[in-house]
Amino acid sequence: MYAIVDIETTGGYASRNKITEIAIFIHDGTQIVDSYETLINPERNIPSHITALTGITNDMVATAPKFYEVAKKILEFTEGMVFVAHNVNFDYSFIKSEYESLGGSFHRKKLCTVRLSRKIIPGLPSYSLGNLCQQVNIPLNDRHRAAGDAEATAKLFGLLVSTDEDGHIEKALKGNSRETILPPNLAKEDFTQLPHLAGVYYFHDVKGQVIYVGKAIDIKKRITGHFSGSAKEWSKQHIRNEIHNISYELTGNELVALLLESHEIKRLWPRYNRAQKNTGTNWGIFSYEDRKGYLRVGINRMNPVQQPLLTFKSHEEARKFLSEKVKEYGLCPKYCGLQKAPKACFDYQIGACQGACVEKVSTEDYNRQVEKAIASFASDKHSFVIFGKGRNAEETTLVLVEQGAYQGFGYMDKNTSIGDFETAKSHVKHYKDNQEVQRIIYGHLKKVAADQVHFFDAEGVRQG
Repeated sequence: MYAIVDIETTGGYASRNKITEIAIFIHDGTQIVDSYETLINPERNIPSHITALTGITNDMVATAPKFYEVAKKILEFTEGMVFVAHNVNFDYSFIKSEYESLGGSFHRKKLCTVRLSRKIIPGLPSYSLGNLCQQVNIPLNDRHRAAGDAEATAKLFGLLVSTDEDGHIEKALKGNSRETILPPNLAKEDFTQLPHLAGVYYFHDVKGQVIYVGKAIDIKKRITGHFSGSAKEWSKQHIRNEIHNISYELTGNELVALLLESHEIKRLWPRYNRAQKNTGTNWGIFSYEDRKGYLRVGINRMNPVQQPLLTFKSHEEARKFLSEKVKEYGLCPKYCGLQKAPKACFDYQIGACQGACVEKVSTEDYNRQVEKAIASFASDKHSFVIFGKGRNAEETTLVLVEQGAYQGFGYMDKNTSIGDFETAKSHVKHYKDNQEVQRIIYGHLKKVAADQVHFFDAEGVRQG
């Protein structure tokens, strides 16, 4: 027996929205044998654009039951049934979320009529419910209302059952089938061929455009996590619905995957990547001499007039860096813009500052310490190569940094020896440096084995 379900909601994804209407048609594989439908009070405002789509208003749901009042009925009505819907993960995720919010759970086997239609009735120009019903002559009344859409889906399901000569429904219901977790427009074959290897993967829309770029140590496992719902951000159904194809590029290891992912996001600007789209270095550390002759250091936004000593992606990163330098070189936090005080800084009051802020230290002595701190900004700019696991057993990767600036990465035969910096550069494809890749590389240096990093002096000769 099958429970054909359709819901209307306050928005597009379950984590932030609620159900406003539900309809369930019980289907025995041949015909509809029972049904249940009700409006639901979502206990929040229905946005005007949702009302325009569904016709469901706030007044209509004001006296309707809340979900907890119909939760037991829905559980009992669908008990032992296969949960069927057009783009099943949308409806299922909302209902599952509603039960979880009540401290309960909801688990049913699932079937998606979008995926089944693509297999049983291949070659149609569109598999949206409205277009599909029109193409197979199924009447669709009350579009975007739960009962109208659920009844049409039930009739569509009956058609699919009667024409499923290759047993696609039975295959989809098998316990080891991953069909039900996949986006409705993604071919199972695209998912099946994914490797359990490190690399960067790309989600493409119907036109082939890249809409999301990700990285993984295990590509298939990571993508399975997206689709299974274990990653909350992928509950946004409009993202899932746009995925038509997946491509990937193997990198051999996580470091190169991180670097390539960062580059590709900035090159392609996929609309569903958010974290790395801010490519600018918005903050800088600047220095100036005050009226008393003290050399001051401070954090400020980037501007076309002043030249920064260093740049950072965020104020937080800049402040953390400068705080460490203040402690290391005994600088006054007030004179570095880290504290505000009318006279002495707080550190002086507890004996941690020598007192430049109250002129207890001469300008000459204090400025000498500031200059040492500034000089240390540049002294960290080493040249080095990080070696890592390649894409196969005969290969190794190289990530190259020259005088503190990222140059790129590449691949070479693992038996090739690198004696000088120029030889290393010949194996590397150039990529742009930025604050994000700097963070990735120097974060990796803290956990990589010493024998995987080769340092070079100013003349390009390997050290050690």
